[in-house]
Amino acid sequence: MSIMGLKKKQPKTFKVKVVTMDAEMEFSCEVKWKGKDLFDLVCRTVGLRETWFFGLRYIVKDTYAWLKMEKRVLDQEVPKEDPITFHFLAKFYPEKVEEELVQEITQHLFFLQVKKQILDEEIYCSPEACVLLASYAVQAKYGDYDPNFHKLGFLAQDELLPKRVLMQYQMTADMWEEKITAWYAEHRGIARDEAEMDYLKIAQDLEMYGVSYFSITQNKKDTELLLGVDAQGLHIYSPNNKLSPNKSFPWSGIRNISYSEKEFTIKPLDKKKEVFKFYSSQLRVNKLILQLCIGNHDLFMRRRKVDCIEVQQMKAQAREEKARKKMERQILAREKQLREEAERANEEMERRLFQLQDESRIANEARLRSEETADLLAEKAQIAEEEAKLLAHKAAEAEQEMQRLEVTALKTKEERRLMEQKMREAELLAVKLVEESERRSKESDNLKQDLSEAKDAERRAKQKLLEITKSTYPLIAAYNCHPLPLDGEDLNLESGTIKIDFKDTDMKRLSMEIERERLEYVEKSKNLQDQLKELKTEIESLKLEEQQAGMFPHRGEARAYPPLSNVGHYDSERNSSLMTQMAFLEEV
Repeated sequence: MSIMGLKKKQPKTFKVKVVTMDAEMEFSCEVKWKGKDLFDLVCRTVGLRETWFFGLRYIVKDTYAWLKMEKRVLDQEVPKEDPITFHFLAKFYPEKVEEELVQEITQHLFFLQVKKQILDEEIYCSPEACVLLASYAVQAKYGDYDPNFHKLGFLAQDELLPKRVLMQYQMTADMWEEKITAWYAEHRGIARDEAEMDYLKIAQDLEMYGVSYFSITQNKKDTELLLGVDAQGLHIYSPNNKLSPNKSFPWSGIRNISYSEKEFTIKPLDKKKEVFKFYSSQLRVNKLILQLCIGNHDLFMRRRKVDCIEVQQMKAQAREEKARKKMERQILAREKQLREEAERANEEMERRLFQLQDESRIANEARLRSEETADLLAEKAQIAEEEAKLLAHKAAEAEQEMQRLEVTALKTKEERRLMEQKMREAELLAVKLVEESERRSKESDNLKQDLSEAKDAERRAKQKLLEITKSTYPLIAAYNCHPLPLDGEDLNLESGTIKIDFKDTDMKRLSMEIERERLEYVEKSKNLQDQLKELKTEIESLKLEEQQAGMFPHRGEARAYPPLSNVGHYDSERNSSLMTQMAFLEEV
């Protein structure tokens, strides 16, 4: 028995990993499957019916290629790996997204792909447009803006702006977030699919939207150019300017596109126009360019025809679905509004309940405090009543004291009036005394003069008498024998006739009058001193009474009595004159 060598069995399946813009899927494919089999499986899995926009892309030798639908998967230049990786992406772009994109899943996949291209700077976008597009992306992801939930920093983990824009301005992440949030707050009420559609409507107007760029040369001199293929046609760009084409060939003006190895030929529909030729160095790239041209041209022609039954059904279903979702959103918005109103009403009721509870608690505390206050006030009222009685008693005593003080004040007033009258009388008396003193002073001076003259006369008479006595000594005997004549008689001597006019009785009489005047002056001076002492005593008593009366003002009024120095005031010069006269009288 011979053992025959066994052939190694070839596997009947192979594994494929398909990466979409928001998911990864793995499939087990049969070896005989064509590209269309795998593509249809992926479309069914994601629920996509608008399949003509998409394709499966893979990387081969640093360039990308699209899986051909009519050839077997393993017969193409797919990566030799397990599992084989494909990217499910949009291969062709619509001219007007709002009219051509029917399904919501189609809009979502386009939205994610265009957003990534903008962030990766494959599509140029101005900073202002980037901020606006970012706000729609935030609306699509987070829904309506809620300031209580969407606090500053909630976008910190999201990539929303290209690095070129972030580096262009000296702004922090918080500042960018504030600018995005300002626009985001304006999109309230926009659903996710509407926000994504608004995003695409803005993005489709960008110059680099939906354009696939390839490096070419125009002639054998190797003048470098860029070829752009999009839904509108073919465009020729300078290498450093992908925004404004130097030349464009719309699909409606192209009659034929062909290539022979490295040379491409664009034949215009107008035969009078020049045929445009360009060169591409890689054969794989040439095949890709031709593939994209055919696909975009087919879609261009398809858009200008009546939609097929399948597309019409899809659009009708999409309209119904949008209407249903719109109704559901309206119902949901109404229910949300009612729920918010109910929540606000509930919050208001709870707030009112808490407020009433607080008011009840405060009222209860106030009642307790009022009871305590009432007890305290009752106690204070009792104390106040006792104090009122005491004050009433004191008031009665004060009234009696006031009446007594009034009587005293009246008496004091009357006494003061009498005292003032006495003072005026004393002033008048002092004036009279001064006048009398002056008159007496003059009389005294006259009397002094008379007395002096009398003394001089007496002295002269005595002198003369002595002289006469000495000269007439012999006649003494006769004088003794014969008495002197009486008053008025003359003395006659024999030896001579001497007539003596001086009379001794006159001198005696004059001396007696002087003595009598002196005694009268002494008596009057004594009387005057007694009156002055009495006046001083009355003034001192008046001062004491006024001081006592000033301690008890009448009915709470502060009495202001004039100083005693002004009461019964008499002139200091008169007083001085009076004292001088008194001293003179004492002297006399």
